[in-house]
Amino acid sequence: MRMMVAAAALLVAGPAIAGPQLATPVTGDDYWQSGRAAIAARLKVINRPQRAKNVILMIGDGMGVATVTAARIFDGQYPDDKRAKASGEENLLSFEKLPNVALIKTYNTDAQVSDSAGTASALNTGVKTRIGYINFAQNQTVEACKTPEALPRTIAELAKAQGMAVGIVSTARITHATPAAVFAHVPNRNWEGTDRAYPAAERASGCADIASQLVAFQPGGGLDLALGGGLAQFRTPAAGGQRDDGRDLVEAWQQRFPSGKFVSDSKGLSALSAATNGPVLGLFNKSHMTFEADRAATSEPSLTEMTKFALAKMKASGPKGYYLMIEGGRIDHAHHASNPYRALSETQQFSRAVAEVLATVDLDETLVLVTADHSHVLTMAGYPMRGNDILGYIKNARGGEGGGPTSPEGWALDDHGQPMTTLSYANGSFITPGLSRLLPPNDKNYLANKLHGTDGESHGGEDVALYATGPRAHLVGGVMEQNVVFHVIAEALGWK
Repeated sequence: MRMMVAAAALLVAGPAIAGPQLATPVTGDDYWQSGRAAIAARLKVINRPQRAKNVILMIGDGMGVATVTAARIFDGQYPDDKRAKASGEENLLSFEKLPNVALIKTYNTDAQVSDSAGTASALNTGVKTRIGYINFAQNQTVEACKTPEALPRTIAELAKAQGMAVGIVSTARITHATPAAVFAHVPNRNWEGTDRAYPAAERASGCADIASQLVAFQPGGGLDLALGGGLAQFRTPAAGGQRDDGRDLVEAWQQRFPSGKFVSDSKGLSALSAATNGPVLGLFNKSHMTFEADRAATSEPSLTEMTKFALAKMKASGPKGYYLMIEGGRIDHAHHASNPYRALSETQQFSRAVAEVLATVDLDETLVLVTADHSHVLTMAGYPMRGNDILGYIKNARGGEGGGPTSPEGWALDDHGQPMTTLSYANGSFITPGLSRLLPPNDKNYLANKLHGTDGESHGGEDVALYATGPRAHLVGGVMEQNVVFHVIAEALGWK
């Protein structure tokens, strides 16, 4: 028996048997060479340790696969980091280089096409729920606010109870659905503060608004870091906010955390030391933060700048480890407006935030997960030639299918004789006929064409991608239910 085991070990440990040589006349081709290099790189993927100390979950809100593909090309064609412009197709976003990838099913328990509340809840609690609900079980109603001990526990609650640090970064309002799913439990995602979106008659339910829940978050002494927009949900009208209950939650937060630091602009954030005692609350806009394409650097930090500070703060605050959720929240908002330029610019900035994470953390102790909560109905179509401006009109590749008529400028025309763009949306608000033609399609204010007229462009229901590296990243693969991401995190942290 021992001889058999020894022989088996020898077979496993021995040198690989040489196979036949690849005999083909195209070994000098660039694609052949890059293909061999890609396999060599995959063979060198590091087998990380089994246990993670830290977890970073990065969510590109609305960043479906079509958005990733288009943003990859956009990033090559519209670099603003001193890279030379490229055709774009050969480019990779920072997270596309990660070794472990899966497809994630995003449906809610009552919806084929999901919203951010239900999807972010699945990521943070390990169970799916209904559309519009944040961190409620699928069968729980507003009555569950009276028995909070029966609500699902979130990663943040579990982590803080074990002495870990917890931080949130978002370019959306910090009370918006995705960041709220880190710390809040509410049966209506619109109950962000006390204003018209949360009528006084409904407050008798006993459910605290989301902003109040951030300030009152209890496990482990409260949140260590929250950076984003949404200041109006924390201030009274007299202070420029929207709260009608007379409470100033910034003052309430500072009373609870006397050593905490509140900042409201990029200058205030850059002046902070990450090693400062006490938590940090940064609210940089009354509502969502400004799109990256329009941001004034003197007033609002970029997602990458917030990420850099958050990483340092988490390291200083979490000797027992940390959970950090970082959201590129405005990818979603640009898509809802049928505005491809800003959607891709936001994705580009999100990729740079991921690059900051990957360059900063120790991947032997930090699990990094990059995903989207849901997709959008962005499409890429029309046989554009290689290097065609991803935001521009289509010039067909020679010999491509569906040639159809072309304009004198060579642009492919649709059935109405109008030039077609590579990017369009399956639905969304129709604007005055011809209005979008007053702007070139690569203008940041151009609104892309839509197939169906609806109140606004909607989410898409197809799977989204999940990219992973670090401890237990090998558990990411195949097609997964969205709530399984929570269980990957739990396994990496050793939670049983």
